[in-house]
Amino acid sequence: MTAAPTPDSIADPSRRLAPVLAQIDRLAGLGVPALAGMSATDFRALGTALTTMEVPEDALVVINPNLVAPSLLTPLLRRGGKAGFVVEDMTDVDEFTSIPTVDAPSAQLYLATAVERGDDMLNWSPEEALAAFAERARSPLTLSEGISWLLQQPEMLAPGKCFMCIGSRKPKPDGALDSRVPALWISGGTGRDGRERKGAPKVGWCWARNRHTWLGFASAGRRLG
Repeated sequence: MTAAPTPDSIADPSRRLAPVLAQIDRLAGLGVPALAGMSATDFRALGTALTTMEVPEDALVVINPNLVAPSLLTPLLRRGGKAGFVVEDMTDVDEFTSIPTVDAPSAQLYLATAVERGDDMLNWSPEEALAAFAERARSPLTLSEGISWLLQQPEMLAPGKCFMCIGSRKPKPDGALDSRVPALWISGGTGRDGRERKGAPKVGWCWARNRHTWLGFASAGRRLG
């Protein structure tokens, strides 16, 4: 008898997302409406409104940070029964906003299509990834988009194949960008993470010019909303 696949063994970037309304039901079941300060009925109505558009089969439902902030969504992430968390030295996580080249809809829920993890970009720098996205007519995922994806497909976060969300950066008062880039990966249970968090989904950051052999760069084809 063949053993059931584990989350790590089925981390296939080509796996299809569920239909939009099924994704909405999943988010409602996770408790997103309560975090948004609205009823499940009203939340589902937002999702139904998305279906009035021509929805591609590969569409991901994204929770706009103006509806629920990343810091509130992160604990809903799960891996091996462990809840997601934001690293302790990123208390300003909700101040990371979309970079100018990311045309994210203002709708409370919107769609991102053709989402990819960016495995071919492992060990690239954020600067190199941004240049490649421009050539490929793709757009880097924001942190909220990355979290929204993992809420639907938690298996996309796999050992050695995690990802940065370089569509989000924190602006400084002088107009420059903070040197940190948000990323989603798996805690090793060391340092301030705590041993009890080993294997848990983690929102952290990397320096904007650094390379990591285990971090790719997630992106989308387009956004609708």
